[in-house]
Amino acid sequence: MADAAVDETRRVLIAADKFKGSLTAAQVAERVTAGLRRVVPDLRVEALPVADGGDGTVAAAVAAGFERREVRVAGPLGQEVTAAFALRAGTAVVEMAEASGLQRLPAGVFAPLTASTYGSGELLRAALDAGARTIVFGVGGSATTDGGAGMLSALGARFLDGDGEPVPPGGGGLAGLARADLSGLDPRLSSVDLVLASDVDNPLTGPKGAAAVYGPQKGATPDDVDALDAALAHFAQVLEAEAGPRAARYAVSPGAGAAGGIGYGALLLGARFRPGIEVMLDVLGFGPALERASLVITGEGSLDEQTLHGKAPAGVAAVARAAGKAVVAVCGRLALPEERVRLAGIERVYPLTSVEPDVARCVAEAGPILERVAVRVAEDYLR
Repeated sequence: MADAAVDETRRVLIAADKFKGSLTAAQVAERVTAGLRRVVPDLRVEALPVADGGDGTVAAAVAAGFERREVRVAGPLGQEVTAAFALRAGTAVVEMAEASGLQRLPAGVFAPLTASTYGSGELLRAALDAGARTIVFGVGGSATTDGGAGMLSALGARFLDGDGEPVPPGGGGLAGLARADLSGLDPRLSSVDLVLASDVDNPLTGPKGAAAVYGPQKGATPDDVDALDAALAHFAQVLEAEAGPRAARYAVSPGAGAAGGIGYGALLLGARFRPGIEVMLDVLGFGPALERASLVITGEGSLDEQTLHGKAPAGVAAVARAAGKAVVAVCGRLALPEERVRLAGIERVYPLTSVEPDVARCVAEAGPILERVAVRVAEDYLR
């Protein structure tokens, strides 16, 4: 019994997000585990890679035991791509970036006016075909600003111009929208629990809307931003004529502007908005894992101001702190003062740059350097 007690006090939960461009969340957990066990070889470690609804969300679900399902869908430019979703016991985790993300565009190519979310709708349909009764729809990292029009089209909606022809794909095409018809939407949507999981709460339009805030990241010029914002506002007006006052209400609801406005389309489908990290922690079984842990290690590539606004490490730390658990973080780069980190519930941060000042090497050799960082964590917390 004494040995079991000792082991229990030395159980570590690694619940970190990816180091974007260097390590997946699962690889972060592997490297941290290796570093910890250099100091404490018999350490009991539980790895639970996490994500906040953006890119990497399906991978986190698969690492937690979900089944990976692949399907051929349309990419943001209409090209066919292989995208994945995750499924377990009637719950599907669908990541819109798998179909409509920036990573699906050729290097150096942007299409702010024409990129479409059609493939994301195909992914949702595939989840329905697989028997999902609950769908966690993680949105973020999109190449698109079409208000979810492409996604809705893939699920049976029709968006027509003055001649009764389908409007062109992408947010730019919505400027010519004359009529919306939602009567053909997949009837299965009415009986599924659709959860919109996002780390942003922007409205659809305006100075804090999808086009203004995120359009430039997708290659939109100032003129493009103005055109897209006007097109999205027009989209919402036309939908109000079709769907009634709820369409206008959803346009100003939190999350409507997520991922180029696909949040708005999801709300029209009956989705309920929840912060992405909260949803994913529930889906991944974070609560039971947290109960078993005495120390929680979280992290992501860059620990900065955005981290404090709905990103995975802040979500992990908030829940762990409420449970009275010690939390530390690992990261590639730290861009927050210590007091801000502590207010977020993180006792201490261990950036890669603390052992390797060369940032380029930290990116190129993130795995081995992270192991060295984890050795320091073990020496400070597990001796």
